[in-house]
Amino acid sequence: MSTLNIGVLAHVDAGKTSLTERLLFDNGAIARLGSVDTGDTRTDAGELERERGITIRTAVAPFALGDRRINLVDTPGHPDFIAEVERALSVLDAAVLVLSAVEGVQAQTRVLMRSLRRMGLPTLLFVNKIDRAGARPAALLADIRARLTPAAVPLTTVLDAGSRRAVALARSLAEPAVAAEVAEALAERDETLLARLVEDRPPSGGELGALLAAHTSAGLAHPVLAGSALTGEGVPALTRALAALSPPRKPREASAPAGTVFAVERGADGAKVAYLRLFDGELRARRRVTFRRREPGGAEGEFGGRIGRIEVVAPGVGPDAGGPGPGPGERPLRAGEIGRLHGLPGVRIGDRIGSPPRAAEPAHFAPPSLETVVAPARPEQKVALHAALTALADEDPLIRTRTAFDGTLSVLLYGAVQREVIGERLRRDFGVDAVFAPVTPVYFERPAGVGESLSELRKRGPNEFWATVGLRVEPLPPGSGVRFERNVEWGAMPRAFHQAVAEAVFHSLRQGLYNWEVTDCRVTLFRVGHHAPNSVAADFRGLTPVVLMRALRAAGTHVFEPCLTLEIEIPPDTLGAVTAQLATVEGRVLTSAERGDAWLLTAEVPSRLAPELLAALPELTRGEGIALSRPEGDRRMRGTPPSRPRHTGNPLDAHEYKRYLTLGTSGTGYA
Repeated sequence: MSTLNIGVLAHVDAGKTSLTERLLFDNGAIARLGSVDTGDTRTDAGELERERGITIRTAVAPFALGDRRINLVDTPGHPDFIAEVERALSVLDAAVLVLSAVEGVQAQTRVLMRSLRRMGLPTLLFVNKIDRAGARPAALLADIRARLTPAAVPLTTVLDAGSRRAVALARSLAEPAVAAEVAEALAERDETLLARLVEDRPPSGGELGALLAAHTSAGLAHPVLAGSALTGEGVPALTRALAALSPPRKPREASAPAGTVFAVERGADGAKVAYLRLFDGELRARRRVTFRRREPGGAEGEFGGRIGRIEVVAPGVGPDAGGPGPGPGERPLRAGEIGRLHGLPGVRIGDRIGSPPRAAEPAHFAPPSLETVVAPARPEQKVALHAALTALADEDPLIRTRTAFDGTLSVLLYGAVQREVIGERLRRDFGVDAVFAPVTPVYFERPAGVGESLSELRKRGPNEFWATVGLRVEPLPPGSGVRFERNVEWGAMPRAFHQAVAEAVFHSLRQGLYNWEVTDCRVTLFRVGHHAPNSVAADFRGLTPVVLMRALRAAGTHVFEPCLTLEIEIPPDTLGAVTAQLATVEGRVLTSAERGDAWLLTAEVPSRLAPELLAALPELTRGEGIALSRPEGDRRMRGTPPSRPRHTGNPLDAHEYKRYLTLGTSGTGYA
């Protein structure tokens, strides 16, 4: 029996969790339908999720479909929890992108679709809420083709949209008109099919169905279905399409296990439980495995552990299904499946075994662009607060904390909702009442040019450190992240010294010349040396920041700020007032177009100034303006770059840095 892992994605309130619930109910995985409003859905199991009516954590729910096992991966829709979606994408075989027939294509929908297309994931589109007043499925199809993908292939026809009588009728490829429309859509990216159509040799219904499945599997075509998750209308057609158009990934021939941890939760006893998608090979309980991980700054690390118990996620198996789940050794985890791994206290999200697909891909979404200082309401809970945030960071690597030299603790965020959720979790799960300061933008630095520095171990004594380190810094294109390369022989010194240099490079780049994180650069180690038996790893760990910051000073850096891309729809007579307001907040109009009786603007605005524009928009447009935003892009700061206090000693100030090292502070930056 093959396994298909399908992600359900959407903008907030599109009905994603309701659709997941309906699919589970229709296919016999649950006995009764849960509701987001009443807080009893299968996938939104957390107390906060039930109270707020939004998905916060990725959840997996299995059901059987003929001779297949389907694992539905329900992901958050709110932009503040986009990191959860990021992790889910790496383990999917296919995806269902849900749209509301009323609200249509939203900014978040475009962000998700762009990522799905970039990854080539087979994606079906489901237009939900056809029975709601204001539903416009026909107009929405044109909007999908214009704003999401031109390769949209409608497989249902909606009658009586916007009423309780709304129905979604399946379109048959045997009908000549439907076959001609589908063939024309597929021919846009299929030269062989295009030649047949030109020669008036159209494919048969069976051939066309096979072509549609092949194009969908390759991510070149995107079937569009419609219905209502609440009434169940159109959902059986979606289920059939999932089975026919989304083939599971075939395991690679290599027998070595390869998998990715995409979620971590705490069991009833407080111990970690890791969700792992296995791509190749198999895993058994009590087996010792080595996980590799990429730290937030880009450094590679690994840890080993012995798997205790494995619960295979499958219909009718595990605690969620009412059964105890398999015990140690009773059932191995096989390629294509998702398992809950127990007994790995050091496991973190993103850890991987072997070489799973997409492990080396860059991030598909923007990193957190906000920072807030957090303190305990009661001073005696300072240590407990730090421990609690560290525990949360184990579950969400993008909850990164920073401890300043004066002991102040800050955390990176996507938005205010995420801050509220973190605060609630600190209070409920750890008994810590936290006070958050107002959020501030997170700037970052990029090298302006190439710079290098060398500090050599003198023959008659150390250069304050028993080590020789030479580093070169050079800029890379935006979005490249940080790359560390060695242009020296591994055997030139012990491996532990090499590792100390690499770790220190990534840690040091978290504070550049203006104390913002440095990104989009290559750091090359071109000279090393040590003195036996005096040299130790701490010498390289202490010297590397000095050499790196000198190289960075030689290169120079520019400070950039995060931006929001706004899609603004306004009445035509307010265009002048809105564009003038955009200018006052340093906004830049990227595109403008007249659409019907409105103007549609796409603008880039610094994140720090976007709230000012959004607050002014209702008054400028008589309450008729609509603005959708997504984090995207950045801009170089003009004038004197902003800076912030360092949270570690300054390697460019010998006296301060020596004092800092004497105090024994680790200086690792964000946890």
